[in-house]
Amino acid sequence: NMSPVPPLGVPSVLSLAFFGGLWGMLLWLLLGRLSGASFWASNVIIGAIGPTAVAMLVVFPMKGLDVTAQTWTGGLILNGFWGFGVALFMVLMGAKAIKKA
Repeated sequence: NMSPVPPLGVPSVLSLAFFGGLWGMLLWLLLGRLSGASFWASNVIIGAIGPTAVAMLVVFPMKGLDVTAQTWTGGLILNGFWGFGVALFMVLMGAKAIKKA
């Protein structure tokens, strides 16, 4: 989606990539030292809650969008999968080794 996003008018895809990268670096810094199930679960949980809370409590009101139970639920699900994707990329890129039992 190349439609401009307020307030700076940058394309939507660039805005999402930029802020997704910032959130990804934050997850990496906070959760990169964990291992095993706690690594995966923490990335999903923090990945779901952090970006969704900021979107619903800051971004949506700033843009005049309605915040409903449906937007919260959708945000948590979408961002939870995003957190899983960040964890997967950490492993695939070699930044995180999977410990074998």
